[in-house]
Amino acid sequence: MKKIFLYASVAALATVSSCNRDLLNPTPQTSVAVDESMNTPARVTTQLLSVYEALKAGNFYGGRFVIYGDIRSEEFINETSNLVTGSDVWSLNATNSATAVVNLWSSAYSAINRVNIFLDKMDKGGSALVSTETATRYIAEAKLVRALSFYSLLQFYAKPYADGNGSSLGVPLRLTPITVSGFSNLARSTVAEVYTQILKDLNEAEAGLPSSYATATDNTTRAHKNTAIALKTRVYLSMQNYAQVVTEANKIVPAAAPFSAPTGVANALQADIATVFTAYTTTESILSMPMTSTAGDYPGTQNQLAYYFSPSASNGGVGNQEYSLNSKGIISDTTWRASDKRRAFIKATSATKSWLIKYKAPSPYTDYVPVIRYAEVLLNLAEAKVRTTNAVDPQAVALLNAVRNRSDAGKTFTAANFATPAALIAAILQERRIEFLGEGLRNNDLMRLQQTIPAKGSILAKAPGESGYIWPISASELALNTLCKDN
Repeated sequence: MKKIFLYASVAALATVSSCNRDLLNPTPQTSVAVDESMNTPARVTTQLLSVYEALKAGNFYGGRFVIYGDIRSEEFINETSNLVTGSDVWSLNATNSATAVVNLWSSAYSAINRVNIFLDKMDKGGSALVSTETATRYIAEAKLVRALSFYSLLQFYAKPYADGNGSSLGVPLRLTPITVSGFSNLARSTVAEVYTQILKDLNEAEAGLPSSYATATDNTTRAHKNTAIALKTRVYLSMQNYAQVVTEANKIVPAAAPFSAPTGVANALQADIATVFTAYTTTESILSMPMTSTAGDYPGTQNQLAYYFSPSASNGGVGNQEYSLNSKGIISDTTWRASDKRRAFIKATSATKSWLIKYKAPSPYTDYVPVIRYAEVLLNLAEAKVRTTNAVDPQAVALLNAVRNRSDAGKTFTAANFATPAALIAAILQERRIEFLGEGLRNNDLMRLQQTIPAKGSILAKAPGESGYIWPISASELALNTLCKDN
């Protein structure tokens, strides 16, 4: 597969959110009806690829999920006060009917429902139309997308797992397809129950996925075994199950440098961080959402990463300068040295205003959107090793060095730099803020550790338990699902 494109209007049949069931009636004449959607091998493939298409929607992993994961944190300052582009997300006061709250929920459940439809059709005859190997792989790919979608919902609409060991309300655990109206009511499962399903899907995905594909493009844009393993390290980290993070990460991270996955795709850090955001299909990018300039195959208006973070053309950028970098955020860290190559992702347009230019493609904004990189797996493992050993773990220091040295060859940490395990954990968390700036992971980290969202600009800090720390449930869901309780 060269790219994950719109794949034909067959995709429209499965685009049903958790609440917008009536969109399927009537079926547009340009679409393929559900009962005809998987009656040939080609249509089976098309339906599988449409699952990825739902994941890369502009309101989901095509842009906004990643954007919201950063602008909720302390790293950015809102410049436009535009509710459409998330000023209420940044201000930590989004309501049930907010654009972000409604559209992210809808897009995530559209992806989930598309998976459920696909799995149901495979069970009812689709698998027989392709080889056993192909059917197994396709089912595994779909389950990985469903797992990622449910995980993503939990990061905004539910309390962290650590708050009550997963006993809080999560989200409705929809595992059956919705193809007609009248199936809206479903109570929210607990956070623990949703995580159990996420891990079930990822474990089954790992078992059924191929070790690799024939092309670098497919190895980056479609799920393989290492994708499932990498995502499990993220999921277990969010659950604070650090022993399992170590178990999973050890499958694809050697005990000592140089760090490169010993099985499957040879995932490894690139020598130059800039390559990851220009070449797109390197071995560091375990999963990314591909974009092209073909109509319908880019994020769409006001969903694009560069549109939000890059300055305008008059200031030497390609975006709409919606969010500048907070001068008191991570860019003020004096241990992040000027010689670090990641400083090249920051563009100052005045003495007081700087912008993130990690994403450089101009309109229609065709930068691939990162979902997970090998660098994250390394730092996930580093943190988990320290927390499980309660020591200044030598491998954790080496993993931290691998990420830092790649961009700043002049800085090498030693065990002597860390007086306590807590000091090493703090350094790893700080490295995550530097390495993944603009990649949507900051919200995940704040939530999983139940940390207060720091103050920024005129916005006060937000502590766990305060209104706005997590999002309310979508107003559209509450209107149709009488069993769904609000936060």
